[in-house]
Amino acid sequence: MVEQPLECELSEHALRKVLQEGLPLVARPYQHIAQQLGTSEQAVIEKIAAMKQQGLIKRFGMVLRHHELGYTANCMVVWDVPDQQVDQVAQLLSAEPAVTLCYQRPRRTNWPFNLFCMIHGKERTQVQQQIESITHKHLLNYPHQLLFSTRQFKQRGAHYV
Repeated sequence: MVEQPLECELSEHALRKVLQEGLPLVARPYQHIAQQLGTSEQAVIEKIAAMKQQGLIKRFGMVLRHHELGYTANCMVVWDVPDQQVDQVAQLLSAEPAVTLCYQRPRRTNWPFNLFCMIHGKERTQVQQQIESITHKHLLNYPHQLLFSTRQFKQRGAHYV
């Protein structure tokens, strides 16, 4: 009879430390992580599920580094939308394929804008045309400004440890 090695208890701390670096780009990332931690793929999957259920992990998502993919014309469009229409306009913008992010923020004393949406493109003129097209398509005759990125900040996922 061959003895099976005992599987050690998977530490949440060790798993969070590995996960915060991002999933490896392999066919079976959880199996790869399991090998690193000396456990089974199933144990990793179950521990992640338990951590999500307990609220220790809020969400699992991807950080896309658009600049490295050639998307260097990145524009935040800020809109001054009447408060009673902001939800409706946000739904229209969020449904647009070119819009990658859309959210509401409170107005400030010297900043009248309350709706923000992000559009990434490879060329500034392309992004400007997309914004113009969206504006005309949805009759968005509200004051707005185009704020193109002038520098890139480090993008990363959540860090737990």
